[in-house]
Amino acid sequence: MTITYRKASENDIDYLLDLRTKTMNPHYADSNLPTDKETTLQRILYQFEKAHIILLNNEPAGLLKISKAEDKTEVLQLQIDPSQQGKGLGKTILTNILKEASAEEKIVSLSVLKTNKAQNLYKSLGFKVVDEDEHSYFMEFQGGFRLV
Repeated sequence: MTITYRKASENDIDYLLDLRTKTMNPHYADSNLPTDKETTLQRILYQFEKAHIILLNNEPAGLLKISKAEDKTEVLQLQIDPSQQGKGLGKTILTNILKEASAEEKIVSLSVLKTNKAQNLYKSLGFKVVDEDEHSYFMEFQGGFRLV
């Protein structure tokens, strides 16, 4: 399994709309949040300069949108194409992020909809819920300097 990344461009918008519709809209619908095309597009364009297409053996397999600050790494969006889910791709990507952040002694944060079972993966990797709102859990990975 060879995972590489390339910066997302405007040419990827159709792919990202399809990916987000397949991976996220069911969770938004379950949370009674908007799933229309315009709202979906706004979510794709949010901090688009930080978006990377995940390539598995040089084929698009998902999206990673990540923000790196001096003291913190924030996973803004991680979406794996349903055809590639359940194969360890998301876990591998997150583990790599955690290793890099741990080496730099950074906290890693993310949010997950309460209706999204991906929260189980995050908990299994050591993320802890630090806050929540009506729809989402806000999670952090802090003590992971043991991963190095």
